[in-house]
Amino acid sequence: METPPAGAAPSTRASDPIGVFDSGVGGLSVLQALRAELPLERFVYLSDSGHAPYGEQDDAYVIRRSQAVTRYLVDHHRIKALVVACNTATAAAIQQLRQDFSDLPIIGIEPALKPAASQSQTKHIGVLATRVTLNSAKFRSLLQSLQGQAHFVIQPCDGLADAIERDDATKIAAGCAEFTRALGQFGKQPGELDTLVLGCTHYPFANDTLRALVGPSVVFLEGGVPVARQTQRLLAQHGWLAGPDVAASRGATGDDAGLLQLLTTGAPASLQAALQRWLKLSPEVQPVVIG
Repeated sequence: METPPAGAAPSTRASDPIGVFDSGVGGLSVLQALRAELPLERFVYLSDSGHAPYGEQDDAYVIRRSQAVTRYLVDHHRIKALVVACNTATAAAIQQLRQDFSDLPIIGIEPALKPAASQSQTKHIGVLATRVTLNSAKFRSLLQSLQGQAHFVIQPCDGLADAIERDDATKIAAGCAEFTRALGQFGKQPGELDTLVLGCTHYPFANDTLRALVGPSVVFLEGGVPVARQTQRLLAQHGWLAGPDVAASRGATGDDAGLLQLLTTGAPASLQAALQRWLKLSPEVQPVVIG
């Protein structure tokens, strides 16, 4: 997880929304954690599914899309913070975003290698992620920093995020089976993988399929909850947290606390279906064009 430097700022931003974006629907797993941690906040979630998947593109493409999406959220929704709810975009673009939007707190997500290394009993850990994430300098640096602390088995999962995005059960099952088999033996015995890092925000939505393949004893780690807690800490440092007074003022105008706005550059029906399937929500989804 990435942390920008905090700075002094006025508290007038408390009522502004938090922007959250992903290349598709995977970031909903992070949004779910954010809404649980910050129930008084407003959120604008943008799915860039019209330009997905990011995980099979080069860094330059991911950077361009991340810049365009962030600019849109800043200009059209006056976001007070941005959560990059995409491991691929964090790995490829977050440093550039921090340069381009230096006044905006930006929180990124990264594969949970550090907690995996500290929690694993066998010290053998499987990592599932997109190829772009695994090939990034940021991921290599993270892996290098943990050298000697654990043995990580790394597996690129070409096509899995896209299969989850499309809710293609056949491809999800086939991909999960192929990629977990490639990692090796799971279990609690010496030399076995006792921890599985889900290094893409889409992958938690395949938890049931993965669990059936690796067994009940394997610990799954993903980054939604740590990102939500870091977002809370940064907003508190800036004095931009929405408190009960902000929620009360919204109630007076008919605006519910925790208001959620959904945007997509792709087909609204796809995001609506994912919201219903995974978060049990049925809000309106607005299509947008971001060049």
